[in-house]
Amino acid sequence: MAQLTDDCFAHGHELMSMDEALATMARLATPLTAAEDVVLAQAVGRVLVADVTSAMNVPPHDNSAVDGYAVHFADLSPETETILPVTGRAAAGHPLGRPAKRGEAVRIFTGAAMPEGSDTVMMQEDTRADDGDRIVLMPGIRQGANRRRVGEDVKAGTVILAKGHRLRPQDVGLAASTGLATLPCYARLSAAVFSTGDEVTEPGADLPPGGIYDANRYALIGLLQGLGCRVTDLGILADQGPRTAAALDCAARAHDLLVTSGGVSVGEEDHVRATVERLGTLHAWHIGIKPGRPLLLGQLRQTPFIGLPGNPAAAMVTFLRLARPLILRLAGATDVEPRLYKARAAFARKKKANRREFVRVRIRPGGDGVLEAHAFPREGAGLMSSLVEADGLAELPEDMTRLEPGTMIDILPFSEVLA
Repeated sequence: MAQLTDDCFAHGHELMSMDEALATMARLATPLTAAEDVVLAQAVGRVLVADVTSAMNVPPHDNSAVDGYAVHFADLSPETETILPVTGRAAAGHPLGRPAKRGEAVRIFTGAAMPEGSDTVMMQEDTRADDGDRIVLMPGIRQGANRRRVGEDVKAGTVILAKGHRLRPQDVGLAASTGLATLPCYARLSAAVFSTGDEVTEPGADLPPGGIYDANRYALIGLLQGLGCRVTDLGILADQGPRTAAALDCAARAHDLLVTSGGVSVGEEDHVRATVERLGTLHAWHIGIKPGRPLLLGQLRQTPFIGLPGNPAAAMVTFLRLARPLILRLAGATDVEPRLYKARAAFARKKKANRREFVRVRIRPGGDGVLEAHAFPREGAGLMSSLVEADGLAELPEDMTRLEPGTMIDILPFSEVLA
C-alpha cells in the first residue's frame, strides 16, 4: 500500500556528500576580483593578493625591556654588589647619543635604544641608590638580560603575511610595525542578495494572510558583509517564472556572486532552480546534510550562484558550512575551512547513515571541567530563535548512526565563523 512520507530526505535523487560538495567548490572556485591597495584602517577582513615582506627589522635597534640601568656585563661582580656612577639617561625616543663607556651605568627606560657598548639591563627593582650619582647593582644577573635584540620580532626581508591570508587586527598591527601604510588586497566581492516567495513580506509592512516576514535576507546580508562583500539588496522576488529569470539574469551580469534562500526545490513555484538550469550550470543540488537539503550551487551565466534553503536554521547551517568556504575562495582566501573543536556529548541521538547532521547545541563545562555539548531542546529547521540561543553546531559524521552521551564529538562554535 502506498504511504505518505514524513521524511523530507526521502527522494529519488542520489545524494552528494558534503565532502564531495566542498571538493567540487574548491575545484571550481577561483578568485574573481582585481587587486587594490587598502589603507591599514580599512584592511581588517580583506584578503591579501600577494605576500607581504618586511623591508626593515623590528625592533629597528636593540632596546630595553624594563626600566633600569644599562651596563657593561664585564663591569659587574658575579658574587658581590657592584657600585657604578650614573652618567647618562636614555628614554624611548630619546637615545643617549653617544657610546656607553666602561665603568658607568646609564639610566634607561622601557623601549629606549640600548647605548652602544652596553649589553645588559639591570631592573630598577634590583638596584638601590648610593651616595651621590651612584647606583648599587645586585649580583647574579646573566649577560644580555632585559635586552631586546634588533630584529627579534621581524627580520628584514622576511615574509610577514602570506598571499590569500584574511587579515585580522593583529595582522594589520604587524604590518604597521614594519612601516607599511597600505596592503595589497583583492577587491571586495560584489554580492546580490534576494528572497523569493509570495508569502515573504518586508519587515515593517502589514503582514497579509498566510504571510511571513523576511528574516533570511537580513541574516544573509549580515553574513556576507562579515565576509567583506559589497552587498546589493534586491529585495523579494515574487513566485513568477519570467520575472524571476529576468531579475536573476540582470543581477548575474552586474555582480560577482548571487545568493538567495528558498525557491530551489522541485515545487511548481520553485522557479530559481529552473532558471539556473536554463541560463547556467547546476553543480550541486541534493547534498546529504540535515538541515539543509536542497542546496543549489551553480553558475548563472558565469556568475557563481548559491541557493540556500528557505528555512532559517537550514539556511544558516548551509551558509556556514558550504557557502562560506566558497565565498572565501572567491574572495582569494586560502584558509577557508572553519576550525572544529571537541566537546563531550551530553545528549543521545539516532541518525541515518550517509548523512551529516548538524545539531544546535549549547556549550557548558561539565562537573569535571570538560566542555559538554547540550542539544537545543527544539530542532525545527524554521526556528530562528534556536540560532540565537545556541552556541554552535555539533557535527555528526556520515558513518555515525547512534550517538551516546559521553562521546567526544566535533563542535563548530558560532564564534569561529561569525565575525
